[in-house]
Amino acid sequence: MNSRLVAAAAVSALVLLGTTGCTFISPQATTINYSASDGVNVSDESGPVVVRNAFIVANEDGSVGNFVAAIVNPSDEKATLTITVEGIDPMAVTVPAGGTVSLGADEAPLRLVDLDTMPGATVEVHFQSGDSSGVKASVPVLDGALPYYADLVPSEEKPKPTATPEPTPTDTAAPAPSN
Repeated sequence: MNSRLVAAAAVSALVLLGTTGCTFISPQATTINYSASDGVNVSDESGPVVVRNAFIVANEDGSVGNFVAAIVNPSDEKATLTITVEGIDPMAVTVPAGGTVSLGADEAPLRLVDLDTMPGATVEVHFQSGDSSGVKASVPVLDGALPYYADLVPSEEKPKPTATPEPTPTDTAAPAPSN
């Protein structure tokens, strides 16, 4: 009976080791750095400015988008971040020393006309500040399906109104009375 007790204890120990032992070889999820949001974080170790939660909210056909991000300048001097998307003129945002510019929250998002990227895809964006050569990052393109992004969808450009021709006197003349 004593050998049965030892065998049961050994089996129990093996079962416990087998079910809990995987934590010894699995990486801990809490030690993995990632962006806990829909956007991406971009840091350039050579430049003074960092970008947090960068993403683009585009219209349905992906032709126009709004660039949304928090741009942080931890340095003691104001700094300018240049944002470049292929095929679109570069845009610059100046951030005060020790300050943050929140595009899409405190400030208007940057409008990207001729984006040509459907929601669900990513766009390669080049970020450059200070004397740095800059870094590239794949920035996600989202749509306004989630309620908190609905206000960030770019408004459609309204066509310029066309002038309507003035009616000529013959157009407005009443028909002759019939006798």
